[in-house]
Amino acid sequence: MAQRLIEQLHAARVAGDLSGMCRVFANHGRFEILGASADKSIAIRANGVAEFRPWLSMMVKVFRITHYQLLSLTVEWPRAVAHWRADIYSKVTGVTVPTELVDVAQLNEDSIQVYTEFFAPR
Repeated sequence: MAQRLIEQLHAARVAGDLSGMCRVFANHGRFEILGASADKSIAIRANGVAEFRPWLSMMVKVFRITHYQLLSLTVEWPRAVAHWRADIYSKVTGVTVPTELVDVAQLNEDSIQVYTEFFAPR
């Protein structure tokens, strides 16, 4: 179950599928991204799909993920931790940044309840 949810989320992210990303989250879930770009830190926090769907929409419009590679997935129910890397292309700057990411997800039987993603350029 946990592996399927993480795989569905990552597949939707790589495909730029906004509906697919939203579908794996609980309606009242919490979404958070924390990381650093080349020149500044980034933090996004939102509660509920209605609040974080616009953030996901912006991510899909601005960034394209290529060379996705899941490095590890550890599940200690109800938590899953995924370590992955990808090249992230910004449609705004035209720059591709090799990036290391770690997702920590709190799950229930059919959705992600709490999701935190940490990222940094490689």
